[in-house]
Amino acid sequence: MGILNIEEYKKRLKSGNPVTIEELENELKVLIKEMIETATQEELTSHLGYEKNKKSDIDNYRNGYNKKNLKSKYGEIEVNIPRDRNSTFEPKLVKKRQRLLDGTEDLILSLYAKGMSVKDIQHHLDDLYGYELSTETISNITDRILEKATEWQNRPLEPIYPIIFMDATVLKIKVDRVIKNTACYIMLGINLEGKKDILGIWIAEESETSKYWLSILNEIKNRGVEDVLIFSIDGLNGFNEAIKAVYPKAEIQRCVVHQIRNSLKFVSYKDKKNIAKDLKSIYQADTEELALQNLEYFSKKWSGKYPHIYDSWKRNWDELSTFFKYPKAVRKLIYTTNPIESLNSIIKRKTKQKGSFPSKEAAFKVLFTSTQEVMEKWKSSRIRNWSEIYPQLVIYFQDILVKYL
Repeated sequence: MGILNIEEYKKRLKSGNPVTIEELENELKVLIKEMIETATQEELTSHLGYEKNKKSDIDNYRNGYNKKNLKSKYGEIEVNIPRDRNSTFEPKLVKKRQRLLDGTEDLILSLYAKGMSVKDIQHHLDDLYGYELSTETISNITDRILEKATEWQNRPLEPIYPIIFMDATVLKIKVDRVIKNTACYIMLGINLEGKKDILGIWIAEESETSKYWLSILNEIKNRGVEDVLIFSIDGLNGFNEAIKAVYPKAEIQRCVVHQIRNSLKFVSYKDKKNIAKDLKSIYQADTEELALQNLEYFSKKWSGKYPHIYDSWKRNWDELSTFFKYPKAVRKLIYTTNPIESLNSIIKRKTKQKGSFPSKEAAFKVLFTSTQEVMEKWKSSRIRNWSEIYPQLVIYFQDILVKYL
């Protein structure tokens, strides 16, 4: 049957015999087949340098066809791909060993980025389009994400980020044949324009020490980051020592929200509300002096029952109190790692249905696609109140920022 044109369609409608979706799909398959075969014939002509049925002095010539079944969203399409005697012809439209039409691979990558597992994608394609790809084929396609992710992870960065946040999300990953809760660290930077950028993703080693953090910070320095003004971090073991070694002029702010959560972890239910209220009087004080007074009051009131809370706040005070140096707009931005926590919540939603990951590489692919999706939304926005925050930072860090102004 030839390609159905609009006039034929109108005639069939008037006669009460409308065209079905299945017929339209079959017509499209015929059209796609004809287009592919015509295009590849032209590609071969260009490769050989002379038209079909014309004489040539070269020793290479047309040598029949290879039949190929291509999978598409309209079903399987059988096409005849021309070949040459010397086997030097490399089709560009439908490449050698290609079994999927362009668009199907993009769909697979899109579904994977949205958190679907390889098996889920396999079932989805079967249900929707009526053909089944092997899990190996789908995995090979999603491996292209890993190539892009590795390139992205090593890209050059800007010379200065006024603020960098670092936090972790925990995923279940198979390591040495055992599924373990594994920390995955994400570093988010705010540039001079007040825009957010994910600088990198690192899946934890067996133990995170200052040496481990040193390697990460040296990595971002080698990628171009010369200066950082403020690091806002969770209480990562050894990270503050590494920061002081690589970026000695940077301020360190320990996440107050994490500190509060840790403080309330072993508090009885009946005391939680009152303790949370008293802790609030510390971190929401107008000055560091008042905050210390309220911390001492907290000690007198609660240390008999919960001595570990005061001890932890006192021990970490130098890094918990950094934000008191700055005006409220800056305080609100740096006192917590919330900008990353909102990203972590998106990652959690995407990874929830997966259960666990078979390898660190598989986890890294999903982390990468999740961050890319979020970063696309960030392109048109910047940190709230940046026009107020930036001038304050220029005053406090004039000796560093002067070379970037």
